[in-house]
Amino acid sequence: MRLLIDFLTRFGWGLAVGLLLTPAAIVPAGFFRVNMLVIMGLATFAALLAHTAGPAGVWPLAAAAAVGAWMGSVAWLGEKRRAGIGFCVACAAILGAATVVPLTTAPLTAVVAILSGLVTGLTVHAMLLGHWYLNAPGMRVDALRWAIDVALAAWAARLVFALAAAAPGLASLGERSDATSLALLALRWLAGLVGLPVLLVMSRKTLDIPNTQSATGILYVACLAAILGELTAQLLAATP
Repeated sequence: MRLLIDFLTRFGWGLAVGLLLTPAAIVPAGFFRVNMLVIMGLATFAALLAHTAGPAGVWPLAAAAAVGAWMGSVAWLGEKRRAGIGFCVACAAILGAATVVPLTTAPLTAVVAILSGLVTGLTVHAMLLGHWYLNAPGMRVDALRWAIDVALAAWAARLVFALAAAAPGLASLGERSDATSLALLALRWLAGLVGLPVLLVMSRKTLDIPNTQSATGILYVACLAAILGELTAQLLAATP
């Protein structure tokens, strides 16, 4: 249960940051409204779970983020750009806090959690933005290129911490050589740290044609790689 709550708050944080990095002058308000509702769903689910079985302090933050996301969706529905961006900032700050609150005694782990949320959230955000081109085919491709670039930047930062953690872990690899641990470790690296950047670069290159539908199809697979990679990383971190 704790792993799911952590994943939901990290995911919501990453999506909120993705919205903040999205140029509102290029992307229609409808995209922001729909994605604020997605964040509301993630935050609501996290609040319900955390209220019964989560770490102290997480459920009120998640509940506040859910309310803020709903109010943000209303602001974007009315095309109130300034208010909408304000609610995006609030949701990002609250969900970021919900991500690190259980990890205040482990600053390095908190940084990893923040980066993990960015990898997942920004990758899914890029996919959702690519899908939005079906609704707004005249939208400039620059927005999607930028979304993929920031997802790649988040992956690069996450890779640095993964490599730093892997070095001392090699010595104890023999102690965790059971089939399950090795399978999770392989999935984490192949999907989240090796496969993800390849898929993101492929999608980025596809936009040079340009073909947003094909790029979005590749991003669907990238989302799966990001989610699998980060979930398995959480499972490995929780394994004694």
